[in-house]
Amino acid sequence: MKWVIGAAWPYVNNVPHLGTMIGSLLSADIFAKYLKLRGEDYVFVSGSDEHGTVIEVEAIKKGVEPGELTDQAHEYVKHLLEEWGIELSNYTRTENSVHKEFVKETLMKIYNNGYIFEQEEVIPYCPRDSMFLPDRFIIGRCPYCSYEEARGDQCDKCGRLLHPTDLINPKCVICGSMPIQKRTKHWFFDLSRLEEDVRKWVESNENLPDNVKNFTLSWIREGLRPRSITRDNKWGIEAPFPGANGKTIYVWFDALLGYISATKEYFVKKGMGDKWIDYWRNPESRIVFFMGKDNIPFHSVIFPAMEIALREGYTLPWNISATEYLLFKGEKFSKSRRIGVWIDEALEIAPADYWRFTLIRMRPELRDANFNWADFYRIVNRELCDDIGNFIHRVLSFIYKRYGGIVPAPGELNEVDKDMINRVLNTLNKVDEDYLGLRLKHAVEKVLELSWNGNQYLNQKAPWDKLSSDPIDAATTMWISVNVVYALNILLAPITPRKAEELWEILNIGGDLWKPGRLFTIRELPIKPGHRIREPRPLFNRLPQDFLEKIDQLMEEVRLNTSKRRPSLLA
Repeated sequence: MKWVIGAAWPYVNNVPHLGTMIGSLLSADIFAKYLKLRGEDYVFVSGSDEHGTVIEVEAIKKGVEPGELTDQAHEYVKHLLEEWGIELSNYTRTENSVHKEFVKETLMKIYNNGYIFEQEEVIPYCPRDSMFLPDRFIIGRCPYCSYEEARGDQCDKCGRLLHPTDLINPKCVICGSMPIQKRTKHWFFDLSRLEEDVRKWVESNENLPDNVKNFTLSWIREGLRPRSITRDNKWGIEAPFPGANGKTIYVWFDALLGYISATKEYFVKKGMGDKWIDYWRNPESRIVFFMGKDNIPFHSVIFPAMEIALREGYTLPWNISATEYLLFKGEKFSKSRRIGVWIDEALEIAPADYWRFTLIRMRPELRDANFNWADFYRIVNRELCDDIGNFIHRVLSFIYKRYGGIVPAPGELNEVDKDMINRVLNTLNKVDEDYLGLRLKHAVEKVLELSWNGNQYLNQKAPWDKLSSDPIDAATTMWISVNVVYALNILLAPITPRKAEELWEILNIGGDLWKPGRLFTIRELPIKPGHRIREPRPLFNRLPQDFLEKIDQLMEEVRLNTSKRRPSLLA
């Protein structure tokens, strides 16, 4: 079986924040790492979304070319993702040549198949700036939820897709003036002709989570309308349609096709030409997307509609994981109002693995979740350090000090021993089921529970009291316990990969932690009597006792430092 994992492309007008990470890139990375341990064949792709009106607006304000801004921003974000341990097969950008040619070729195929037509429409126009105002060139009040800063293509508050003429009391974001209405010709993707095909796919796909399925079907019930696929702005991919000179492709159609073009680019670079087709036109492939809930309609309606319109046997998405919002102290992340934590700031506070674990524990899978520093402090100190780290260190330091680092041979297992082994095997099965169902938060909860079980088992058996009175039972306890540590090592690896690699070295297993199929070696209880471990050291360090008292002041200092390092587009 082949997998394609797509993380929603971060728009490079901003450094990704914690909500962006957990909605797309971090969740996708954890899932990809899990598939690696399973031994699955996958490609994990994403990239910098750099076209469209937001970048063009900023370039106009700064008096520079858009590409100057996005070049620097792309490299900065790419570096940050590496610091966070995000390992993609291909992290690319919408300005790469493979992508641009693929978009133009693909849209021309859809055009030739009769699903794209041209039509005049009325668009707000700014007489002062002599330009049309699509998408983020215009803001106004949302007609559905009354949010005052809705954009011309979507409302950030309620998630509804909009047309610029839908906005109430609109204004130009460049000069703030009230626009007039002016006619212009555009090319439209005829979603209405594909409505029944998309609906059947959604209704028949048993893997789609309820929030995705319900949102999508509700959107379809309102009736799919043709969506403009071109824009009058300059920064973007040139529209390839006859007579479309001066038009560019709407950024969302551009970026959605990036999942396919990024896969193609990956194999082209490897000298494997058309190998990407094996992943995208294979009925046995599983296409999985990770994103926030505001991106649902683009991935559950527009993307599959384009695949169907191509008539080339493209595989439709197998699952779409769309998280609810991660809020910061009850409010949405906002750079302008300094609400939230951005991923470069986060790394100044704690190592990446601490954030990876904390965010997956907070992952808003069913409802909006709230990030606050008290929860971060609790999860790091109590769960990561006390529950997981402490159990691992208790076991390894006991073996190192009392047995000279040599894993002792067990005796006959009693019911308590057998129960602990069964808990390990049951945890593996449940975690595997949760991961394949994209219930990542549930999966890590079960891993955490295994560490609790391990601590309870160790306390109940009390091997330190039996070294003299019942040395065989003490040895049995430590042999089982070190194999519980092994299981935790493997199950935690997708979440805290760097710490897992440290633990792997201490366990002295040899070979590659990430060897395909490593996951299922847990069933073998592979650490055998006589195996020698290295000298252990604590994996995790507790946050300072006064952390909560000082965090606000620390964040002020961090913001000042990171703002100096960021490229101008992201500052």
